[in-house]
Amino acid sequence: MGKYKKLWAILVIVLTVTFTILGYMGVEVYRQAPPIPKAYVSETGETVITESDILAGQTAWQTTGGMEVGSLLGHGAYQAPDWTADWLHRELTEWLDITAQTMFQKTYAELDPTAQAALQAALREEYRHHSRVSEDGNVVLSNTRLQAIRQTADYYDKLYGDDPSMIPTRESFAMKNNTLPSSEARQKLSDFFFWTAWAASTSRPNAEVTYTNNWPHEPLINNVPTTENIMWSLISIVCLIAGIGFLIWGYSFFRNHNEKVPEAPTTDPLLKLNLTPSQKALGKYVFLTLALFVVQVGLGGVLAHYTVEGQKFYGLDISQLLPYSLIRTWHIQSALFWIATGFLTAGLFLAPVINGGKDPKYQKFGVNFLFFALLIVVIGSYSGNFFALSHRIPTELNFWFGHQGYEYLDLGRFWQLLLFVGFLVWLWLMLRCTRHSFKQNGDKNLLAIFIASIIGVGLFYGPGLFYGEHSTITIMEYWRWWVVHLWVEGFFEVFATCALAFIFYNLGLVSYHSATIASLMAGSLFLVGGIPGTAHHFYFSGTTTPALAAGAVFSALEVVPLVLLGNEAYEHWSYQHRTTWMQKLRWPLMCFVAVAFWNMLGAGVFGFLINPPISLFYLQGLNTTAVHAHAALFGVYGFLALGFVLLVARYLKPDFQFNEKLMKTGFWSMNAGLVLMIAISLLPIGLYQVSASISEGLWYARSEGFLQQDFLQTLRWLRTIGDLILIFGAVLFAYEVTRLTFSHKK
Repeated sequence: MGKYKKLWAILVIVLTVTFTILGYMGVEVYRQAPPIPKAYVSETGETVITESDILAGQTAWQTTGGMEVGSLLGHGAYQAPDWTADWLHRELTEWLDITAQTMFQKTYAELDPTAQAALQAALREEYRHHSRVSEDGNVVLSNTRLQAIRQTADYYDKLYGDDPSMIPTRESFAMKNNTLPSSEARQKLSDFFFWTAWAASTSRPNAEVTYTNNWPHEPLINNVPTTENIMWSLISIVCLIAGIGFLIWGYSFFRNHNEKVPEAPTTDPLLKLNLTPSQKALGKYVFLTLALFVVQVGLGGVLAHYTVEGQKFYGLDISQLLPYSLIRTWHIQSALFWIATGFLTAGLFLAPVINGGKDPKYQKFGVNFLFFALLIVVIGSYSGNFFALSHRIPTELNFWFGHQGYEYLDLGRFWQLLLFVGFLVWLWLMLRCTRHSFKQNGDKNLLAIFIASIIGVGLFYGPGLFYGEHSTITIMEYWRWWVVHLWVEGFFEVFATCALAFIFYNLGLVSYHSATIASLMAGSLFLVGGIPGTAHHFYFSGTTTPALAAGAVFSALEVVPLVLLGNEAYEHWSYQHRTTWMQKLRWPLMCFVAVAFWNMLGAGVFGFLINPPISLFYLQGLNTTAVHAHAALFGVYGFLALGFVLLVARYLKPDFQFNEKLMKTGFWSMNAGLVLMIAISLLPIGLYQVSASISEGLWYARSEGFLQQDFLQTLRWLRTIGDLILIFGAVLFAYEVTRLTFSHKK
C-alpha cells in the first residue's frame, strides 16, 4: 500500500463502520417488523381474517403487478392511489359514518363540530390502541370496525374486478378492467391491504407511534410527524452543512495544488494495443445497450401518455393487452438492463488492457456466453411479466417465473437468479484478466481499488435474493434497497470512478498517483453516506428510530461529495482540448460532463429534497420522487452507461467519423428533454401534491378527485413536449452508434 496507507485505512474503517450500522439496522428490521397476527377476530371470538389469508393476498397483489399498480407503504407507481393510505382513509370514514348513524342517525358530515370531535377521539382510541396484538397472537376488532372493513373491501372488489360503475375510476388510475379476475383473490387482496393499513394505524406496544412511524399523514387518527422525525431532520441539515464545510477545507488544505498535469501523448496510447478477440466481440454489447435504451425511452413515452388517457393510447384501447402495469414494468427493467449492460461492457473492454493487451484463454467464449445469457434473461423476464399480468401463469408459479411485484426487482425469481449468475460470470471474466497484473512489478494500488469495485458490482446484486414470496414488506424493503440503492448508488458509483481513473491514466491524461488518490477518496466519500444512507428508503416501512436516525444523517452525507462535481465536470470537458486525438473521444467526455451535472442536480438537490424524514413524511409516494428518480437514474447512471459504450465503440472503430450535427443534436436533445420533463410537468405536479399532502393527507394527494383536476391533466399533457425531445435525441444518438457498430471501417 506504501504511500496510500492512510487512504486505505480510511476506506477500510468506512466499510467496517458503515456495514456494521447497516447490519445493526437489519437486525432491528427483523426484530421490529410489523407482525402478521395469527388471526383478526370479532368480539365474540369468530375468526375473520387469518395470517394465511394475508399472505395469500400478498401473492394476489404480486400477480397484479404489485408496486406497478399504485404504491404500497409509499413505494411504487404514482397514477393509482397509495393503497395503504387509501384503504386507511376509506376505512376511517366508513367507521365515522357507521358510528354517526348509530348514535345520531346522521352522516358524519352532518354532525356539528363538537360531535365530530368526540367521534374522532373515539376513532383514534380504537385504531391506535384497541387493535394491538394480544398474547395469543390475535387482534380483536369491534363490530363497527368489521363493518367498515367489509364496506371498504367491497369498493376494492369492484375496482379490481369488472364492475361497470368503476370504469371511469379505473381509467383515472390507469388500471385495466378485471385487473384481478378471481373474486376469491380479490378478497385476499383486500385482506392484505387491510393489514398494511392496520400496521400504519396501530401503535407499537408500549409506544405512542405506529409501526410505520405515524406514516401516512392522516389527521383523523393523529398520524403526524413524531418528535424523532423532526429532531433527526434538523440534525441531518446540520450534518449536510458540516460535511460540505469539512470537505472544502480538506480539499483546499490536503490537495496537492502543485501536482503537475502530465503532458498528453502525441498519439492515443490505447491504439498501440491491438484489439483482442474478446474486445472485438463487444460490438453486440454496444448495440444491445443502445437498443434497450431506445426501447426504454419509447416505453416511457407510452407510460406518460397512460397517465392522461388511462386505458388508451391516443384513442386506441391497448390496456387489456399492454396495461400500464406491464409497460411500467418493462420501462423500469429496460433501464436497469441497458445501464448494467453498459457498465459490464466497459469492464470487459478494460480487462484485457489491464492484462497488457492480451486475452486469457477462452475469454472471447466467456464474453459471447455472457451476452447470450443476458439475452435469455431479458426475453425470458419480459415474457414472464407479460404472461403474469395476463394471468396465464398459475398463481403458485407467478413469483418464480412471472412478476415479483416489487419495483426495480419485478422480474420472476428464476430470471433474477439467472441474472445474478450472469454478474458472477462477468466477475469471473474480469478477475481472470486482472489477476496476472498483480504478479508484475510496480504500484498496484489503483488496480486493487478497481478490483474491489468490480467485486462489489458482481456480488451486491445478490441481496435481492434474500427475501421470499411471503416475506413481510419491511424485510423485503430492507433487502430490495440493498440492490436499488447500495448496489447502484454505491458500488456502481465507485466502479465508475475507478474505471474512469483507469481510462484517463491509460490515455496519459492523469498521473497514476492522482488517479489512485481520486479512486480511494471517492470510494470513502461515496460509501460513508451511501451504505447506511440506504435507510432513508425505509423510514416508514415498519422500522424504528435507529433507521430514522441513521438514514437522516448518512443520506445527508451522500450529498456532500457532489459539491465538487463542477470541478470534475470541467476536468472531463477540458480533456478533449489537451491534444488533437482526444477530439475523437469528445462525445464520451460530454456524457461524463452530463453525469456530473445530473449527479449534482438529480442526486444532490432533488435527492436531498426528499431525504430528511420530515420531508419524506409528506413527500413519499408523490411525483417529487419521480423527479429524483428520472434525474438520477437516467441523468447519472444512464449517461455513464452511454459514455462507457461510446468509448468502447470508438476503439472498436477508431476511423469512423460521427455525423457531428446528429450527435450534437442528440446529446443536447436528451438533456433538454429531461429538463423539460421535470420543469414543466413532474416537478409542478409534485409540488402541488405536497401542498395537498400536508394540508389533507397522502390519501388526498393521490386521490382520483385531486389528480384528475383539469390543470393537472394539462401539466401531464405538457410532459409530452419533454418526452418527445428526449426520445428524438435518444434515437439520433442510437442511430449514430448503431452506424458505427455495423460500419466496415476498422
